[in-house]
Amino acid sequence: MELSFLTAVPPFLAIDCATGHGQPLLRASEAVLSYSILIVDDSALIRHSLRSCLEQSPEWRVCGEAEDGKAAVEKVKELRPDVVILDLQMPVMDGLAAARQITVVAPKTAMVMFTMHSDRQLLKAARAAGIKDVVSKSEGIADHLLASLRNACNNSGEQGAA
Repeated sequence: MELSFLTAVPPFLAIDCATGHGQPLLRASEAVLSYSILIVDDSALIRHSLRSCLEQSPEWRVCGEAEDGKAAVEKVKELRPDVVILDLQMPVMDGLAAARQITVVAPKTAMVMFTMHSDRQLLKAARAAGIKDVVSKSEGIADHLLASLRNACNNSGEQGAA
């Protein structure tokens, strides 16, 4: 997994995930390791809530959003995020089908499913599709989702180094 290390680019600049242009984001003394995230959910409210929560930490950088699985696959090709947060049930293409395609086009991209549904059968199907973890929306963003994102990033980094 390639990480965005902000001091690896010219001082005082970070590469914007969507445009590829340098943006003055942090002073060199504030540079941190951050992960780019694509949020995929058919609910604009969920996407907005996730973005608001994630953007409170310099650890995460939301590089884009998609409203269905098909759009997610296209965004992954375009933006190359470190992590994708996927809903299960969406129009056009569901989260499992999208995960299978993302695994093919961007095998180093980590994925976490954030859904209303959570059971052993779904976890097994999700893992088979390349998803690192399934988090129930009822468990909350701050508790389980952020921990799952950290684990997915750490596990993907170890796999990439092996």
